Amino acid sequence: MMKGNEAIGEAAIVAGCRCFFGYPITPQNELPEYMARRLPEVGGVFVQAESEVAAINMVYGAAAAGARAMTSSSSPGVSLKQEGISYLSACELPCVVVNMVRGGPGLGGIQPAQSDYFQATRGGGHGDYRTLVYGAASVQELVDLTIEAFDAADRYRNPVLLLADGILGQMMEPAVFPDSPPLPPPAKPWAVTGASGRPRNLINSLILQPDMLEAHNWRLMEKFRQIEEREVRWEEDQLDDAELVVVAYGTTARVVRAALGAARREGLKVGLLRPITLWPFPAQPLRRLKRARAVLTVEMSTGQMVEDVRLAVEGRLPVQFYGRTGGVVPTPREVLARIKEIAGELAQEAGGRK
Repeated sequence: MMKGNEAIGEAAIVAGCRCFFGYPITPQNELPEYMARRLPEVGGVFVQAESEVAAINMVYGAAAAGARAMTSSSSPGVSLKQEGISYLSACELPCVVVNMVRGGPGLGGIQPAQSDYFQATRGGGHGDYRTLVYGAASVQELVDLTIEAFDAADRYRNPVLLLADGILGQMMEPAVFPDSPPLPPPAKPWAVTGASGRPRNLINSLILQPDMLEAHNWRLMEKFRQIEEREVRWEEDQLDDAELVVVAYGTTARVVRAALGAARREGLKVGLLRPITLWPFPAQPLRRLKRARAVLTVEMSTGQMVEDVRLAVEGRLPVQFYGRTGGVVPTPREVLARIKEIAGELAQEAGGRK
């Protein structure tokens, strides 16, 4: 049994992370606290930076030297890291950034939310870049996706974000770690490790010639296209005969799953699509729906992922939204009531056509 924040820390160590730079903010404080204790035990380095801006730039330095590096924060703290994440992406430096989302905007509150979806999936910082974004729904998935995040970051030489919330960070669940040690991180001949015996490496994002910067940006976009092709992940639950498809991720997907069971017991044909990668977003399963007549997006926000759902269905299905915000968590009863309301509307439409 492990708390979600601590499980991420142990998973990072298993994945070979030896450098962590952070700054305290609830509800993710247990993660840097765990790393402060564990990293020295495995020969790693923990630094509590003077600010979130300093922490992400320390990640930049460690990643440039070839280390597996990580930082974590919560919503307003991740906002402060955005310039650094843009620099990391521009320089093609792998790292993992964890965001335990809290209610916002502004300082908001420490209760869980999903209102950083736009920030995470649209890049968040300046310039043309993207980051692979995972949305975990359990402590075990926090473990699995943390390990995967480090591998993906190295595979694409790009920052990877792990998006969760205060519930997942604070809750305790069983967690299983790999029995055998993972493969060592790949060789990084591009790293800045001293130029003795090889040509000097230079890591820099300042490209003053417009044609060279354009070529660099298009090369990055080709990499992001490959991520879209290869890394999209999702989970389906009872979609085959679903007339109403509910889309939800993370903690909210757990709430929806409980409502889904109740709806099925009442004879309602409802299914769940749970995105695991938030970017790239799993548009494919929505585009190939055959029997669905409507889609409902449920979020702990005022409606951010709903835009990606609407883009995915391309106007072929009506998309409705139910959300709670500011740290309020929807209940299965609320979601079930919204499902039944939409099911009633669909039944009326069917009756009218007859």
